[in-house]
Amino acid sequence: MIRIVIVDDHPVVRDGLRGMFAGDPGFEVVGEAATGDEAVTVASAVLPDVILMDLRMPRMDGVAAIAALRERGVPSRVLVLTTYDTDSDVLPAVEAGATGYLLKDVPREELFRAVRAAAAGEAVLSPSVAARLMGQLRNPAKEPLSQRELEVLGLIAQGTTNREAAAQLFISEATVKTHLLHIYAKLGVKDRASAVAAAFERGLLTPGRR
Repeated sequence: MIRIVIVDDHPVVRDGLRGMFAGDPGFEVVGEAATGDEAVTVASAVLPDVILMDLRMPRMDGVAAIAALRERGVPSRVLVLTTYDTDSDVLPAVEAGATGYLLKDVPREELFRAVRAAAAGEAVLSPSVAARLMGQLRNPAKEPLSQRELEVLGLIAQGTTNREAAAQLFISEATVKTHLLHIYAKLGVKDRASAVAAAFERGLLTPGRR
């Protein structure tokens, strides 16, 4: 019997997963959580074999929750189950300690196999995620953008001028220009449009999260 905690901020998703696992005698859902901090509390109390972890949740996201679980010494395996497979989602989750990473369109039987493998300590990756990680190994990323650089780039992607970005971030226009120069160097581009395009391509920016 593999004991599972389901973590997702959408009740419908949690209900669907709970019902799915309830139909197989090899699994038991022993807890649920809607946020990362709830996940840490629940998992610390019930110590499941596997935690199915969403990534984008309010208050504390999945990556922070994974890191918090590791810091507390919770032995549960974490299997990320999410809609997103961009570099900005995959790499932090794996680095934080996730045992596996699957997308929510995974077939039922494949999900069951993945949970069993995760419970046994085996790494489980969806094909697209495995390809991204292999790509990172073959072509190591340059120095990552800082949080402030991501904020500047997000505003630029929305069409703001340097002066407007400076006003929104409460910094000088010269500082915005300096951040842009650093962004260009890190992304290997020469102008604003190319920087925005490269950021979307690498998953640093997404249409719903600029």
